[in-house]
Amino acid sequence: MPTPPRLQTTPFDLVSRRQFLSRSAIGLGGAALGSLLAGDALAAAPPAGRIGSHFAPKAKNVIFLFMAGAPSQLDMFEEKPELNRLDGKTIDPGQLGDIRFPFISQEPRLLGSPYKFKRHGQSGAIVSELMPHLAGVVDDVTFIKSMWTSNTAINHQDGQLFFTTGGLREGMPSLGAWLSYGLGSDNSELPAFVAMMSNQIPRGGASIYGHGFLPSNHQGVPLRSQGDPVLFMSDPPGVTSDARRRRVDAINHLNHLRHEAVGDPEIAARISAFEMAYKMQTSVPGLMDISREPRSMLDLYGAVPGQRSFANNCLLARRLVERGVRMVQLVDLDWDHHGDRRERDIIHALPEQCRSVDQAVAALIKDLKQRGLLDETLVVWGAEFGRTPMNEERNNSTFLGRDHNTAAFTVWMAGGGVKPGLTYGATDELGLRVTENPVHTHDLHATILHCMGIDHRRLTYRFQGLDHRLTGVEPGVRVIHDVLA
Repeated sequence: MPTPPRLQTTPFDLVSRRQFLSRSAIGLGGAALGSLLAGDALAAAPPAGRIGSHFAPKAKNVIFLFMAGAPSQLDMFEEKPELNRLDGKTIDPGQLGDIRFPFISQEPRLLGSPYKFKRHGQSGAIVSELMPHLAGVVDDVTFIKSMWTSNTAINHQDGQLFFTTGGLREGMPSLGAWLSYGLGSDNSELPAFVAMMSNQIPRGGASIYGHGFLPSNHQGVPLRSQGDPVLFMSDPPGVTSDARRRRVDAINHLNHLRHEAVGDPEIAARISAFEMAYKMQTSVPGLMDISREPRSMLDLYGAVPGQRSFANNCLLARRLVERGVRMVQLVDLDWDHHGDRRERDIIHALPEQCRSVDQAVAALIKDLKQRGLLDETLVVWGAEFGRTPMNEERNNSTFLGRDHNTAAFTVWMAGGGVKPGLTYGATDELGLRVTENPVHTHDLHATILHCMGIDHRRLTYRFQGLDHRLTGVEPGVRVIHDVLA
């Protein structure tokens, strides 16, 4: 059978409208496309004076310990004798003011803490019996007991998004993505931003470690402490590392050609992501194998190789920052102790949750310190909001629990750039609202960026015609210099 003649075309044959617009270098479509892409392409490039540290940093890395669900500061860090004295009494409605509570009754009754508090260390920091290991390292810790957040962030999804991204809606870049965009990684074979879950992803979803409108290579890479560290990282049967290298090279060659044609910065981000994924195939498996750690180190953290746990993730966090990862975000769920049932009360569930993190966070501080890494690693522990001094009593439950409170909560920090052994700020005698040195969530973000050598007002990204930043555009956001060393 004779070979059919090959179809010959000219550049003007069989061209769709979309193809014409994308190929036209001087036509109206090409000009419009170039105009649309120019702003984002410039924003994605590293402009002089914006990407990189604005001044000498105190810290090189951040370990962000996110206790999703909001731990009860009144049972862990805030001793309130007057609250205990008034236990069971109905609170005066005038004391509530404009504070919103999603579930609490119309006539809420005060709930004193069932736990004992003591002062610890030379600093005299107050910690309850629920956190005995943390109590042993308080002289390395800075407690901020005057945190507050937007009252529109009263529910978990909104609160978690606000605490991790500075915004109330999905699609905003997370703190780690901003740090990746601003500073990058110190290890070319590992991503700048890594996220690990000790159980499930919380209400805020993947947005809590997402890249939002930043280029996608700044997305937090989720690593797992059990099973394959990254899904689909292993070569499938019959595929060699050399074959995958050739495939990545071929894909990136095509992406480079497309990037030269249209200038879309997301194509450059995709090229970077393919390269990083290939490098991680060799660098991550050994890094995530904590069985290589000495038994004394595993015992210090309470870590068990092969398990999925917060303790394992804390040990991995140290290994990651030791190798130059800019930010490690550990997420621990199940801190939502409303008291509507036994598994969510402050008598049975809260102590168990504290035991699951207490030894590991203290071990992390000790381990970083003995390796000389604490001075250059900022450890931040906290959650989206705090808890009420009133018993929730949802549906007449007899279990004890506390509702959400955006007006007062506690965060602590240790390491790079903050004063050790400091307690900053205070709340009223019931722990309902801040009375001294208020610190907004945006102030906390600005302070973290400052420790990393970044002026929060200058770390911006133009998107949809606006210069966005982690700390928003509201006036009055400030770095809390009083907590800085």
